Amino acid sequence: MGVTALCPGTFDPVTNGHLDIIERAGQHFDGVVVAVLENPAKRPLFDVDERLQMLREATAGLVNVEVDSFTGLLVEYARRKGSGVIVKGLRAVTDFEYEIQMAQMNRRLAGIETLFMTTAPTWSFLSSSLVKEVAGFGGDVSGLVPPSVADRLKRKLGGA
Repeated sequence: MGVTALCPGTFDPVTNGHLDIIERAGQHFDGVVVAVLENPAKRPLFDVDERLQMLREATAGLVNVEVDSFTGLLVEYARRKGSGVIVKGLRAVTDFEYEIQMAQMNRRLAGIETLFMTTAPTWSFLSSSLVKEVAGFGGDVSGLVPPSVADRLKRKLGGA
């Protein structure tokens, strides 16, 4: 059996930047599990089932990608999935400052390594929060998210 990497996140909603990291991780690992975090402390726009569905639609053409959800500690989920590698995308130094702490804690708790992948320059400005803000004001998010996600955002938030 090969190496499976975890790509965890909230994915509220999935963006083309997320997909860039997922696709590129899939080129370097035998399998990739895109793990949607169910975090009761956050108030996502889309519920877990909606986020899972959007991710499954967006990754349908990627044969070595599985979409799943989890609660609790990522390292416990990684143990259940038999994965010792987490892949995280970085857009800027501010992402690194937060992610390095998480990576060090995950390594301390369970010996799980985190590999950082820089986001393609095309998507370095992109975040789910920004997409939701633009869509909420009726802005055009096509080209930033998969078409099915743009449609869901329009239905959920209204706008053009």
